[in-house]
Amino acid sequence: MPDRPARRGALTLFSGGQDSTTCLAYALDRYDHVETIGFDYDQRHRIELDQRGKIRDALLRDFPAWKDKLGEDHLVRIGALAEIATTAMTHDVEIAFDANGLPNTFVPGRNLLFLTFAGALAYRRGLTQIIGGMCETDFSGYPDCRDDTVKAMQIALNLGMDTRFNVETPLMWLDKAATWRLAERLGGKALIAIILEETHTCYLGERGKRHNWGYGCGECPACQLRAKGWREYRNS
Repeated sequence: MPDRPARRGALTLFSGGQDSTTCLAYALDRYDHVETIGFDYDQRHRIELDQRGKIRDALLRDFPAWKDKLGEDHLVRIGALAEIATTAMTHDVEIAFDANGLPNTFVPGRNLLFLTFAGALAYRRGLTQIIGGMCETDFSGYPDCRDDTVKAMQIALNLGMDTRFNVETPLMWLDKAATWRLAERLGGKALIAIILEETHTCYLGERGKRHNWGYGCGECPACQLRAKGWREYRNS
């Protein structure tokens, strides 16, 4: 049985990055009760986990209307994912492309596991909406970020748990510039400031240098994509 009765509530996959923070704002704008779930899989950029609490605190500080909506945060530890996946996201190896054309930052099965754990938690918490930042417009070709994959996972979760989850991906068809614009529509300059100062995207976990688009090494694919989106957003 669920811990709580069903309500107009959502569970947001929340890593501490730009995309998941925008998705959290999207959920808070639409639902009466929003909880967050994050995953510790021994990622190289585990510093993102440290930012999650800071972002939640900043949202509560700057958006009083969301204060009563933001519920519990849940952190799930799945270190086994790093044990079976030797990738640039989980091991100290240079970022490169594999023979199949995918960057070695791809962690096989990661989003499938994330959605499975999120579904199990949402079931127990009585939440029907699961919100994730998957995107196949501006992305690195990860197959588990594709719309077809997410739709298939929604079907599997609903069949396997005999329920009616709705997996929402508000960023699926947005490029990074459009993601910045969505954040501004949701929370104005205050939300943009939180994303710039507190979110973490850099694959290498670098937070020593503050760029105009936020913190990061400036060289990894995640930093380059974020910086490109920021430039296009500012010039639009």
